[in-house]
Amino acid sequence: MIPIKTKHKVDVLLAAWALAGALMIQIARSDSGMSEFARSTIDIGVVVSDAGKAAKFYTEAIGFTDSGSFDVPAQMASDTGLTNGKPFKVRMLKLGKEPIATTLKIMQIPDAGSKPVDNQYISSSLGMRYLTVLVTDLNKTLERLKQRGVAPVKPPYKLGGGNSYLILVKDPDGNIIELIGPMQ
Repeated sequence: MIPIKTKHKVDVLLAAWALAGALMIQIARSDSGMSEFARSTIDIGVVVSDAGKAAKFYTEAIGFTDSGSFDVPAQMASDTGLTNGKPFKVRMLKLGKEPIATTLKIMQIPDAGSKPVDNQYISSSLGMRYLTVLVTDLNKTLERLKQRGVAPVKPPYKLGGGNSYLILVKDPDGNIIELIGPMQ
């Protein structure tokens, strides 16, 4: 056995632990047919004209939970291709309490010259066009929206033969949110 100095023992043990963990994950994935993805939910980034207004809409009217924020420095934004060197702050809003719950990342990029897209209909512009949020009680959701001054684009639309309905609402920048759930 090779003697290891005490200050390096922790580093060696941590490295060995990390390697063992990575190997266990790889073995588990190959044995169980697990996905190549670390989790089955995604984070969605939305550039908005007013982050405060957007955060208020998504938390109070839709029901997301504010889960913090982080800064993207100018150098990182430039090095990764996110912006042309403009720093920005990202606010994270979670749709649920689970650690892997879908996260909506909203950001306002000052002096970027961002242009709104045509959100009249989902077919008006190319690109990602809307969010779908499944709710347990569309009546309750409609009441919360009404209390916040948010009206659906059209009355609830009944889906199929069950008790599911669909409504569309728009955030302060006109981005479309599809809400689906049962009505009493």
